[in-house]
Amino acid sequence: MYRILAKKMLGVNIHEYVIEAPAIARAARAGQFIVLRLHEHGERIPLTIVESVPELEAITLVVQELGKTTREMHEKFHEGATILDVVGPLGEPSEIQKFGTVVCVGGGVGIAPLFPIARDLKAAGNHVIGVLGARSSDHLIYEEKMSGVCDELYVMTDDGSRGERGFTSDKLSEIVGSGERIDRAWVIGPAIMMKVCAEVTRPVSVPTVVSLNPVMVDGTGMCGGCRVEVGGATRFACVHGPEFDAHLVDFDQMMSRLRYYAEAEATSLKLYEEHTCAREQGAQQ
Repeated sequence: MYRILAKKMLGVNIHEYVIEAPAIARAARAGQFIVLRLHEHGERIPLTIVESVPELEAITLVVQELGKTTREMHEKFHEGATILDVVGPLGEPSEIQKFGTVVCVGGGVGIAPLFPIARDLKAAGNHVIGVLGARSSDHLIYEEKMSGVCDELYVMTDDGSRGERGFTSDKLSEIVGSGERIDRAWVIGPAIMMKVCAEVTRPVSVPTVVSLNPVMVDGTGMCGGCRVEVGGATRFACVHGPEFDAHLVDFDQMMSRLRYYAEAEATSLKLYEEHTCAREQGAQQ
């Protein structure tokens, strides 16, 4: 069992959890993730490790409430509760070295996994330029954390309620078009955002890394659910990634696969809501 030590809201439907996991906390590196199962009837979902908290022997996770499991986690798993399974660290860690000037672009909840990468790149001696994007100020997370590890930080929101109005790709285009030498870029966020940003850096030959989030079940390469096409070859995000060369990823295929289970996921959430509602009504009678 893995105990929840702390929980707080970061933005609309986005929560941060600090979970007691000593072995994972000791081994985790930037870019890696865990797979958790809330209870014996729960599904397995992957979540990026945002930080290790050595003094608490714990890890920090950021969870966006989207489907059945994340909804259940938000509604029923609070400080003091225990999670049945937390497996990790999984995946290959980020390649951290002194590249020179790097741009770290995060969209939505993708800002959370971007933070430890930007932090470690800064510690390695890089000049770090951060670009954060969100639908609105209410959905923006970790601005203060990113400000602490970036030499320059830009914020973009769809509605202009925070920072500049526009998309992360707009600011990335401005940066790479300024003439400043950019040695590497990291982009983490929705698949379409990563695809667009990859097309911004491709013409100017800036090596660009993306962290992929395809459907994943076991996290060990056995199920094949997280397969993606990279450079014409099949790769598994859980064991070969989650980070890949953005200019080699077949984003169209990945986005198509992400839609495969949309109906099943919606049905699962609906059944959970109906079951929860029935239980609440029964308790009131």
